[in-house]
Amino acid sequence: MPTSHHRKKHKEHLRHFQHTHEPVTTKAATGGIAGTIAIIGLILGIAVGYFATDGVLLWTAFGAVIGGLLGFLGGRYFDKVNK
Repeated sequence: MPTSHHRKKHKEHLRHFQHTHEPVTTKAATGGIAGTIAIIGLILGIAVGYFATDGVLLWTAFGAVIGGLLGFLGGRYFDKVNK
């Protein structure tokens, strides 16, 4: 006597069941936070660089680069931990 997993109708039903119960893996659902934290770090880096050096453009730009880089790396770390 054949078992149910060998019948065609059961296989089609099982395929539909598996498809409806798959986790959502679209880009919007798995989007990361690294870009957002990088922008926040960039803004904070500009602010710290500006106020710490009384508006010297070179150090303000340096603060922006360092703040953005640290924000991006921190965001990637949070993305990796929360996966």
